[in-house]
Amino acid sequence: MKIWTKEITVQTKRRQEILDITYEIAEAVEESGIKNGILVVQLPHATASLVLNESEEGVKRDLLNKLEELIPSRGGYLHDRIDDNAHAHLKSAIVGSCRVLPIANGRIIRGTWQNFLLIEEDGPRTRRVFILVMGE
Repeated sequence: MKIWTKEITVQTKRRQEILDITYEIAEAVEESGIKNGILVVQLPHATASLVLNESEEGVKRDLLNKLEELIPSRGGYLHDRIDDNAHAHLKSAIVGSCRVLPIANGRIIRGTWQNFLLIEEDGPRTRRVFILVMGE
């Protein structure tokens, strides 16, 4: 079994936004040379999330709006006394920061409308994305 890793960086521009990083991840999988195996994508941050969903602007806006409705940016959170970003920590904890998908015949197995979306909740920042590919 071969194990291949790569780290990429993504620069966010706004406090809250969603960036499609599918191209960078697919490019990394191709670069790995692994045809069949497992892809792990980890966003090692506590104030951003990683989802698989459609990269249409309305969907991205709906995601941000719904997260804001569920966990308002101004919520009187205890952690806000330290960093004023408790909402971002809570959203990341609920949504998650890691995705695992199969790779078959050199392609990531995902649904037609499933793109890798980085959800920024505490930007602008430079975010790291860790990509691990295992297989043959």
